[in-house]
Amino acid sequence: MSDEKKQTNTETTKAETQEQGHLEGAEYDIEAGEVVEEELVEGAPVRRKGIYLLPNALTTASLFSGFYAIVSAANGVFDNAAIAIFVSMILDGLDGRVARLTNTQSKFGEEYDSLADMVAFGVAPGLVAFFWSLNNLGQVGWAITFIYVAGAALRLARFNTQIGSVDKKFFVGLASPAAAACVAGLVWCFHAVEPASWLTLMTIIVVGGCGVLMVSNILYKSFKDLDMRGRVPFAAILLVVLVFVVVALDPATVLFTGFLVYALSGPVLALFRKSRQSANQSA
Repeated sequence: MSDEKKQTNTETTKAETQEQGHLEGAEYDIEAGEVVEEELVEGAPVRRKGIYLLPNALTTASLFSGFYAIVSAANGVFDNAAIAIFVSMILDGLDGRVARLTNTQSKFGEEYDSLADMVAFGVAPGLVAFFWSLNNLGQVGWAITFIYVAGAALRLARFNTQIGSVDKKFFVGLASPAAAACVAGLVWCFHAVEPASWLTLMTIIVVGGCGVLMVSNILYKSFKDLDMRGRVPFAAILLVVLVFVVVALDPATVLFTGFLVYALSGPVLALFRKSRQSANQSA
């Protein structure tokens, strides 16, 4: 009787174990290729399947614009390539804000946005500048291009690891969209100019310089502390209208000049702060 009882208990334990394993498998069973994320809801982990469509659609549009810029540059249509990079900038600025406004932030969206930024603001501007001017320099040309592309990759990787640990009022290093705007603005401004030594030298300085500035420790104003919801004087809207009018007069020149001044503002302000600190120490 004892042997039969032991056998019965063993079979019952095996059955319970199989049933428990089946339930656990059913709990974590997902369709092949589906995205599953774990979120905290009222302190409890909740597994959610699928992705949010709206913000990721905007990210996809930004990625497509970067890809279109590469294709246009390969076909020699450099003005369209430069414009496509600026379109990517607009879309990149929208996807994050739309996600926050609609409460559709997700880990998948963050990773997808970072990869799209690498194409739109890293690979695309570098290849556009290479096809436009730097390919005539041989190994020097692709080396300068790689400095920019590698700088963008390192900048994005460092930014992703610094989220929540740095002051939101500043960027550490030149932001990749601003660097892409400098390169795209240069190409857009001078795409119809005949090749010349001075233009090639300017391209080397802008492309290589932006690549180095992206991985530098120079602080840049992020403008994230601007209150866009608060009330402002009526004259502020007139200033906005004036900005749109000036940009519309010559978009290429205005955008290139504006972003180039922003890129140079970091080193200039850094030198100013350093000289002021030296003066205070000597005093």
